[in-house]
Amino acid sequence: MPSFDVVSQVDLQEVDNAVNQARKEIGQRYDFKGADTEIDLDEAEIRVVSSDDYKVRAAVEVIESKLAKRGISLKSIVRGAVEPAAGGRSKQRLEIQRGISNEKGRAIVKSIKDAKLKVQAQIQEDQVRISGKKRDDLQAAIQVLKNSDFELPLQFINMRD
Repeated sequence: MPSFDVVSQVDLQEVDNAVNQARKEIGQRYDFKGADTEIDLDEAEIRVVSSDDYKVRAAVEVIESKLAKRGISLKSIVRGAVEPAAGGRSKQRLEIQRGISNEKGRAIVKSIKDAKLKVQAQIQEDQVRISGKKRDDLQAAIQVLKNSDFELPLQFINMRD
């Protein structure tokens, strides 16, 4: 029975490259002179700390532009609120979404069922497997998912006959 997996993956090496490019650009820009802006990358988040709210927002825009140039969908980045930090500074967290949460998985399964296609959808940990008897039905399911907005980037992998 043909099947494929719906996943939401982010290439962390490309994220690291984009963050390094953003650090370099911020270090060279005139409007960031003396601002002491820090950008830290953890496994699942990017932390930006700077002297004021404006500098934090500008640094986040630089990071997002670098991510977009490197092919990372901005849907996979969830912005936190700009918060006060120690020493009169400001900070913001950017969370990197990886995998499909249960609630998003249920929304994907529901949209497939609402399309009344002859396919079955199953949630498997952080991905959704869709299987059907005909390859054409699977391709129709892919189109349904591409036309829907689940607020995260979806990739379709492991197409099997």
